[in-house]
Amino acid sequence: RRVTADVGSIALVRVMLVGGDTRHRPEPSAAIRGALAESVVLEMLSDAEVMLRVAAGDDAAFDYLVEKYRRQMISFMYRMTHNQAVAEELAQEVFLRVYRSRQSYAASAKFTTWIYRIATNLAVNHARDNKYERPEKTVNIDEPDAETGMTVDVPDTGLNAEQGILRRERLAAIRRQVEALPERQRAAVLMHKYQNMDYKQIAGVLKLSESATKSLLFRAYETLRETLKEFI
Repeated sequence: RRVTADVGSIALVRVMLVGGDTRHRPEPSAAIRGALAESVVLEMLSDAEVMLRVAAGDDAAFDYLVEKYRRQMISFMYRMTHNQAVAEELAQEVFLRVYRSRQSYAASAKFTTWIYRIATNLAVNHARDNKYERPEKTVNIDEPDAETGMTVDVPDTGLNAEQGILRRERLAAIRRQVEALPERQRAAVLMHKYQNMDYKQIAGVLKLSESATKSLLFRAYETLRETLKEFI
């Protein structure tokens, strides 16, 4: 179920120019110049416009979207599944489904809403199908993200040893309670807190009204406040 295996001819690796002394650097080939020009054009378009180019058969446009959203998808899936290998596999499945559904994409749908809907459905289905499977590694939201290398919360280097221990205990408790939420509540919290998505975007992903989305998040945060009250 690898994207590269199913899509085959689509290049998932960008052309990169190596720096150095420009006096001895060979002139870029016509193919490289064309790829760079294409990249500039794609960056000027909205994601919806790029996706329409994918639907029209532009493989470079698909490559661009994979490169742009791959880390986000792996990070989201990692927080949903707590397993790096599974997160990478599900992220590839997301892009495979994007490619397979390219002809049905409507520009009226925001691309981020569309791709996160695919990702959320995959993550929720995986969680239900593997409910009793022990995760490879639980997510520690105090550790750097596996793909981006960025931490969820910026460490406070001014903490003393006792404060550091209390902070780690608090983060571990938050992680456990977020993991314990029902799948849709957990997905909504992850999109809201870690992907910085607003109510409207989350509503589009979950196919709910904004009021229903607010209620879903309210219930999730109320549960977290209750279970984490000793840390608040």
